[in-house]
Amino acid sequence: MSTKKIGSVLVLGAGIAGIQASLDLAESGYYVHLVESSPAIGGTMPALDKTFPTNDCSMCILSPKLVDCGRHLNINVMTTSELVKLEGEPGNYKATIRTRARYVDPEKCTGCGSCAEKCPVKVDDSFNQGLDKRKAIYKLYAQAYPNAYAIDGDRCLKLKKPKACGKCLEACQADAIDHTMEDTETVIEVGAVILMPGFDAFDAKKLDYYGYGKVPNVITSLEFERILSASGPFGGHLVRPSDHKEPQKIAWIQCVGSRNCKEDHGYCSSVCCMYAIKEAVIAKEHSKAELDTAIFYMDMRTYGKEFEKYYNRAVEENGVRFLRNRIYEVTAGEDGAVNIRYALEDGKIQVEQFDLVVLSVGLEPKKEAVELAEKLGIELNQYKFCQPQGLTGIATNKEGIYVAGAFSGPRDIPETVMQASAAAGEVQALLAEAKGTLTKEKEYPAEQDVTGEVVRTGVFVCHCGINIGGVVDVPSVVEYAKTLPGVVFATDKIYACSQDSAGQIKEAIEEHKLNRVVVASCSPRTHEPMFQETLKEAGLNPHLFELANIRDQCSWVHMNEPEKATEKSKDLIKMAVNRVRLAQPIHPVTLDMNHDVLVIGGGVSGMNNALNLASQGYQVYLIEKEAELGGIARRMTYGMNGEDIPAYLNQLIDQVKSNDKIKVYTGVEIADVNGFMGNFTTKLTNGEELKHGVAIIATGAQEYKPEEYLYGENHRVQTLLEMENEIAKGNFDKVNNVVMIQCVGSRDSERPYCSRICCTKSIKLALKIKERRPEANVYILYRDIRTYGFFEDLYTEARQKGVIFIRYSEDNKPVVELTPSSLKVTVTDHVLGEPIEIQTDAVGLASAIVPPLETNKKLSQFFKVPLNQEGFFLEAHLKLRPVDFGTDGVFMCGLAHGPKNMEENISQAKAAAGRAATVLAKRDIIVEGKSAVVDKKKCAACGACEAICPAKAVQVDLEEKVAVVNEALCKGCGACSSSCRCGAINIKGCTDEQIMAMVSAL
Repeated sequence: MSTKKIGSVLVLGAGIAGIQASLDLAESGYYVHLVESSPAIGGTMPALDKTFPTNDCSMCILSPKLVDCGRHLNINVMTTSELVKLEGEPGNYKATIRTRARYVDPEKCTGCGSCAEKCPVKVDDSFNQGLDKRKAIYKLYAQAYPNAYAIDGDRCLKLKKPKACGKCLEACQADAIDHTMEDTETVIEVGAVILMPGFDAFDAKKLDYYGYGKVPNVITSLEFERILSASGPFGGHLVRPSDHKEPQKIAWIQCVGSRNCKEDHGYCSSVCCMYAIKEAVIAKEHSKAELDTAIFYMDMRTYGKEFEKYYNRAVEENGVRFLRNRIYEVTAGEDGAVNIRYALEDGKIQVEQFDLVVLSVGLEPKKEAVELAEKLGIELNQYKFCQPQGLTGIATNKEGIYVAGAFSGPRDIPETVMQASAAAGEVQALLAEAKGTLTKEKEYPAEQDVTGEVVRTGVFVCHCGINIGGVVDVPSVVEYAKTLPGVVFATDKIYACSQDSAGQIKEAIEEHKLNRVVVASCSPRTHEPMFQETLKEAGLNPHLFELANIRDQCSWVHMNEPEKATEKSKDLIKMAVNRVRLAQPIHPVTLDMNHDVLVIGGGVSGMNNALNLASQGYQVYLIEKEAELGGIARRMTYGMNGEDIPAYLNQLIDQVKSNDKIKVYTGVEIADVNGFMGNFTTKLTNGEELKHGVAIIATGAQEYKPEEYLYGENHRVQTLLEMENEIAKGNFDKVNNVVMIQCVGSRDSERPYCSRICCTKSIKLALKIKERRPEANVYILYRDIRTYGFFEDLYTEARQKGVIFIRYSEDNKPVVELTPSSLKVTVTDHVLGEPIEIQTDAVGLASAIVPPLETNKKLSQFFKVPLNQEGFFLEAHLKLRPVDFGTDGVFMCGLAHGPKNMEENISQAKAAAGRAATVLAKRDIIVEGKSAVVDKKKCAACGACEAICPAKAVQVDLEEKVAVVNEALCKGCGACSSSCRCGAINIKGCTDEQIMAMVSAL
């Protein structure tokens, strides 16, 4: 057998997971073949309107990744393609890829759309969920990559009868259409495979009592997404598809195709509760009149980070109604209305009429993905999702083949992105010896010297579909921009962030000899780097660019004042033009890169992260403040899926201690941190100093110590971790009655978040008690049961085995009292409305997961990374950068990020390793160069700048009596400049002159 490993990876599926994994791998030194069965990459995400809980435009946050992926030299995008055969061994596979004929050459096609205009064949547009038509020759969506059309072979007249048509051929000036194209097969060599085929939505027609397909104004949640979307069939106008009337009252019905054992969909689809809340909130924004929104549900599962707050805001601020109920039927009413017949918790039957009913359909595996997995010998679970190996996060039963995203189970975007980066991290550990063997480095044209040139500014104003264009009068803004000093070219773009727009901006720079560029579109937080890259490709310094945010600051906040939004857009562009006029080239600083890693926290997450990075060949320093490794997992016995946690933990600790690339420090903490990405110096409390290039924060979390329910007053009242330990010792083998109380310290005013794992943990322990003593009575008192994903099976099993579930409300919590013989728990039954008294032998409290605040606050200061209101670390972007910080070179994983189960912690640990590797793979570190600069003639050497600088980048040279800036350390925050009483410090790219020019423009 060959031992050679190949430095390329096959990624199957180009949704957000496939794109993220591909970018991580390509940035880390691997060549990627990204294979997608449809004509464009992006998966389901382009079809969504906005994301929860941030309300970011889905395409706005995806577009930069599409562009980055499309133009990356080390990513080979293969659309209309599929894997047909895989041979070989881990590290050395041969994959046969079949590419179906698209009948349009993507290299020649300009995406102009002339062919589609002439095509006479109209078919249902599946991307728009059949709500409108597309042509037989089509582009999947407006910002699609590749920016090329494809022909639907089953509908094209010419492919059926060669002489029947051909109008597209006449229309295409690029000569890109070829009806004689045939399917081709390509054999490629890869070292590993990642399965990311995405998911399908449940077919609501299977549940006829919901009326889908029979009652006109019953639609699915994906159809509603397309109705809301600015790029959708109705331009973002909230109307009913049947008659285009604006609804005044909309209902959402949850668990359609989820938690349904009859349809073999017994699992929870995990995302439906949140996307229904998001749709209800955004629908109110789209509605011209007061909109009544109601969500019909069984349990509200807002268990993710920031989800519970979003739920609370929907109730308190947006007025969304939530009805806990059981639906009996959905029928047609008069004038297109829809009647919902349902029962409330007390059994009362109600009938309510709505203008529109949205079915929150669940997720299921794609048929093609199931067939592929079976062909590869990949284990599937009972629902035909891929079954990852226990406590690995992403490993399948086949070495060298990994899984990420919704094919491993229903999950939201952040978890999907985490898994994608985790898979990338595992691949890098497997193929470490082949890193960099197949990659190419991007070469840029020589940078133009614009010194002394007359300013020639180009302005590009984005419609963003109707996100901007639906409120702001874009054409008038463009005409206004043309009148501004120094502007020699101005135009509009439907989507400025698309692949074709990037090419058009480069063409305009060359044609009009532009030396400054302004783009008026959306947030610089997500889009500025992408546009700056476009300038570099055109030969301009990337800092001769300015982005005016007319989406967030105009069209979104002034959506009901289009005239004022338009005028404000003009003002922002005028300010941007005046600022960029004074812009000067800024050149990056190149520094040596330290490739060692500091991992803070020796729990399961920290150890997994350290092992992964060590396997990639990096030296790791693992810091644990306790005397032993293991963290909170040392108190656990049973995994959520039955794993032996002590055995796993002992094996993990042994692997860490025996790895010569990992140096373990126990009983020490971080005393101080200096430096920046690539050149950190960290001092430990034992006096030792460590130099490293990146840092991973994996500080874990703690169990909340209750102050209620007699905890601490009676030994029979225990937290779940304490109870788990007692069950393992056999101390519950003779109990008769056990009560478990949920949401202890969670979902309240002090901690307004869900601790995510408590419901599943309680049910797992209840089943363990029933297993060891079947006759015992176990009661679980809950507010909502949140057994998301496949944990729903545990909930079903618990009910079948006689575990009794009683719901309580937040304003009427259970009462625990001590009696002479036992404990008494009193709870008001949610069905009877009467108090129930339970004499019990033990009470288990599902305590909240809380962060180690003191530790986290110190690290927050040391590394300049933020915490959220609860004290967990705050990621750079909730959806797309869930393990990154805004501070370069620092990453997070595990419970430090927020509550999650062990499998998820392991996955996130590997994700942090995958993301860290994108930095560590670089030979040198390049600092942007937007540093402070001192005018020595003005400087009084007062030291105010040195005292205020958070990055410790400024020092006063006592001999020269002048402040000196370390460009590598400086973050360009401007604190020094604003504090300088002499006006001696400016920030490159943000000078006083530029700021005053912006102010003067107004």
